[in-house]
Amino acid sequence: MLWQAPLAYRKSNSRFGKMQVSLANLLLISMASSREKLIQAASELFITQGISHTTTRQIANLAEVNEATLFRNFSNKYGLLLAVIQNAPSFHALHESLIQQAQQAPTPQASLQLYASGTLQWLEQASNFVRSLIGEADQYPAESRQALGHRLSDANHHISQFLEQAGPDSPLPPGMGAGILSALLVGYTVINATSEEHRLWGDREDFLTGLVTLLGSPSGERITPLPPQPVADLPAPWVQQILQQAKATGPQDYALAYLMFAAGLLPEEAAQARQSQHLSDKAQHTLRVGSRQVPINQWILGKRYGSYVSNPLTKWLKSRKDELPFLFFKDDVPLSVREIQQRWHSWTEPLSVPTQPRQAKQTWCVEMLMRGLTAENLSILSGWDIEQLDPYVDRAREKAALEEARSLDQKRTG
Repeated sequence: MLWQAPLAYRKSNSRFGKMQVSLANLLLISMASSREKLIQAASELFITQGISHTTTRQIANLAEVNEATLFRNFSNKYGLLLAVIQNAPSFHALHESLIQQAQQAPTPQASLQLYASGTLQWLEQASNFVRSLIGEADQYPAESRQALGHRLSDANHHISQFLEQAGPDSPLPPGMGAGILSALLVGYTVINATSEEHRLWGDREDFLTGLVTLLGSPSGERITPLPPQPVADLPAPWVQQILQQAKATGPQDYALAYLMFAAGLLPEEAAQARQSQHLSDKAQHTLRVGSRQVPINQWILGKRYGSYVSNPLTKWLKSRKDELPFLFFKDDVPLSVREIQQRWHSWTEPLSVPTQPRQAKQTWCVEMLMRGLTAENLSILSGWDIEQLDPYVDRAREKAALEEARSLDQKRTG
């Protein structure tokens, strides 16, 4: 090979020597690039699918490298898992962001609730990875378990700092309180990701209230939960514009946006959706989400989008030539939550108003209530507790009152 030429010849030809160094550097850069691509691809797939359901071939395909390159760099999937853990971003950035939010809370207990809620949201976005990482830990080599321990210790150190500086008074030392807080949040994430209808707590807010009562009040008195966030459903013209932007992007984006508004699908649910969960015939059009079934509406805020047998979703499925089980994918792997969020922001960019993907489900919930669905039945379809739907009931009543007032104004008096 060129860089293996005899030393005497290389010394006598400085131009050749420069070429040798250049080629060697290119080789090192290429190897580093392939390694980084594999780590990034593994991170995305582990978070989306979990570790056990991710194969080395999927990782190599997403990284756009040969599978042999993966084995040469990491030996096997668990060697790559070790690299993912070691290269994972520090908890420091998230901690700083949560601290800024928590400092705006009116009381130390509310500060703890905000901090715990933000950490829990971060864990829930990677619930498959957390569940898989913990549930399969006995299969990992010792160095992987040690790396995981170091990462947990690092996160615990930051949480301990928060409890010491801004957290409520507690009979526990900050270090011990941080460890218990971490265990409770991870335990909540794993239980919710692995079981249905466990009834260990009412809903997410009930869990957080209990957590704050346990860790944030020496007397054990119950802490009043923070008021729920206001419902931010989207107006009909915005929804139609978002769907039009998604349609212009392509059939997959159109189908994805359609399901978010027609069935109240969250990004996490869309990332896990499979073709086998789609049930359709001439009389019904539904989607199985977890243990529940959700009807896919043909009408969205006064406009019809196809029929039971011909709509954005069925057209996307008919256009596909692959045999992949996923509803939405890129490069033979399912779309990640982050990718779905990025697509949402590309659809909503023309609005010049910041929006979040979860507002699609909020819009769907309000619309279903306005159509006459009871809160009890919406709780079954949405997977949310009735108490969690109280703000949506109020919002639906507010919109119904506005519509009635407008209707009366338009009537002619005799």
